[in-house]
Amino acid sequence: MSSIAFEVAIIFALLLANGVFSMTEIAVVSVRKSRLRRLAESGDDRARAALALAESPNRFLATVQIGITLIGVIAAAFGGATLAAKFAEPLREIAWLAPYANKVAFALVVGALTFFTLIIGELVPKRLGLGNPEGIARLLAGTMTKLSILASPIVNVLSWFTDKLLKLLSIKPEPEVTVTEDEVRLMVSEGTRAGVFLPHEPAMVEGVLALDRLPVRELMTPRAKIIWINVADSHDAVWHKIVVSGHTVFPVYEGNQRDNVVGIISIKSIYANLAAGVPPRIRDLMVPPMIVPAFVTANTLLEQFKKTGKHVALVTDEFGGISGLVSLHDIMEAIIGELPSSNERLKPAAKRRDDGSWLVDGMLDADEFERVVTGFALHEKPDRDYQTFAGFVIKQLGHVPHEGDSFQMNGYHVEVVDMDGHRVDKVLLMPVRTAGSEGTAV
Repeated sequence: MSSIAFEVAIIFALLLANGVFSMTEIAVVSVRKSRLRRLAESGDDRARAALALAESPNRFLATVQIGITLIGVIAAAFGGATLAAKFAEPLREIAWLAPYANKVAFALVVGALTFFTLIIGELVPKRLGLGNPEGIARLLAGTMTKLSILASPIVNVLSWFTDKLLKLLSIKPEPEVTVTEDEVRLMVSEGTRAGVFLPHEPAMVEGVLALDRLPVRELMTPRAKIIWINVADSHDAVWHKIVVSGHTVFPVYEGNQRDNVVGIISIKSIYANLAAGVPPRIRDLMVPPMIVPAFVTANTLLEQFKKTGKHVALVTDEFGGISGLVSLHDIMEAIIGELPSSNERLKPAAKRRDDGSWLVDGMLDADEFERVVTGFALHEKPDRDYQTFAGFVIKQLGHVPHEGDSFQMNGYHVEVVDMDGHRVDKVLLMPVRTAGSEGTAV
């Protein structure tokens, strides 16, 4: 029995060696290269060796396969030829098993060998390798590198035969794709379930991945909704468009054709000149427009924005006409969802005071004003050329207001109480017992 114990110990050692190969293989294949790269750059030699195997695994995997195959063949031959014969001897002493002793012994040895090969040589080692791929790869990379060097003659011969066979079969290896978009989505999904990513972050990743397929025509503000400025517009006309629209950038055109765009002007540049005490002149403040075709993708436009430092582009159709306007803000919304505008961030509101009066933010949406301040009807919608309550006030007064300008309407005394430059900031609505002439400015 001592010889049997020795032979079992040899097979057990072979299974352990099989397990080491399996564990190292799964660890190197599943390890995060980025983590190894950081450790290697910090001077970790073991991480450097593991990274070399992970980035060029063909020779290493061939060595592992040779090792696992040889171990399996040796263990099977050794077990079948040696142990089966020795286990058959006691079985022959059992009368009814004697005729089948060799077959039964062989079956028992093969079954036991298969079971322990799966447990000791495959399943448990691979679980360990997946559980700590970085540590195991760093621990065994040096040994595996040396074995790869020793096995290189066999690997070269096998590789040569493999290449020839593939050539005979007219099979060309597909170029390796390191990571696909679907794999990124899967990793993000798994990371979200594990708590690595916040719930809203997968949608952002999906938005980024979609930029390369998203044409700007699906993001742009259509031509009909653009607020245009003509170079010949008067100062009051320009301010009326700025205050009424609530927009921050405007295409500037010349002549009677809006397709004849000569520049882009921003409200920021206008305010900067006002602060410096310089009368705003459209031609001096506008910048050359960026013009892109409608089929350009959002990703391409984003790269152009980065190169030029611009944030707005006009979109042209196939005939060269302006079909819309797209901004960096639109691209950001495609990634992270709808963003509040500057007006929304200010949360304009109408506040009712104790004396029955209303203090109204000028940038409050006209429809929202009518919903909150019941009984105060603005113009019929077909006659409206404004979007905010400030636009309504300007329309009633007929000019850009000054603090103290007022009129009476719908039983209220309407007074501009605060101006932010040329923008109507706060308006006070005081109820009057007897309304004066409707829409009369004071």
